[in-house]
Amino acid sequence: MSFFSFRKAILAEARVIADLINSAYRGDSSRAGWTTEADLVMGTRINEAEICGLIEMQDSFILLCLQAKEIIGTIHLQKIDGAAYLGLFVVKPNLQGNGIGKQLMAEAEKLARQQWNVTRIWMTTIAQRSELVSFYERRGYQRTGQRKPFPTELGDNRPIVEGLQLEILEKHLSSD
Repeated sequence: MSFFSFRKAILAEARVIADLINSAYRGDSSRAGWTTEADLVMGTRINEAEICGLIEMQDSFILLCLQAKEIIGTIHLQKIDGAAYLGLFVVKPNLQGNGIGKQLMAEAEKLARQQWNVTRIWMTTIAQRSELVSFYERRGYQRTGQRKPFPTELGDNRPIVEGLQLEILEKHLSSD
């Protein structure tokens, strides 16, 4: 049985975090998992400087999932307008499908409640990724009916598929 630990990221880990996120979302390495965007979007998902910015930003942190000392998962949380925004949710591609993501998400939701006393958490996901939307729905997230065009002006993101949209999902957090 594998045991995982969770903690907040530090600046010295920014390169490793960016590499993990990019390997889980884009390129051939992402195809080892089921969360790949490789057939939808080209380019680098995030870079080291952007990770540093998120770590240094007020009311923002990156939660890490570690197996032994290896970083195998990430979630970025940011407090925005009295709610928690969840993004950059990844598990190392060859470890996906083993329940790690469920544990990481539960820990992130718990920390958002504890640290910011929020009762709502939200995210955006590519609307065309129905299997991802279903995964989040099984975790209690609900579709809000809100969508927006996939941002092409950010960094190195280049959609391969015409008409990509981001869908906003949200979950109300219990006070447990």
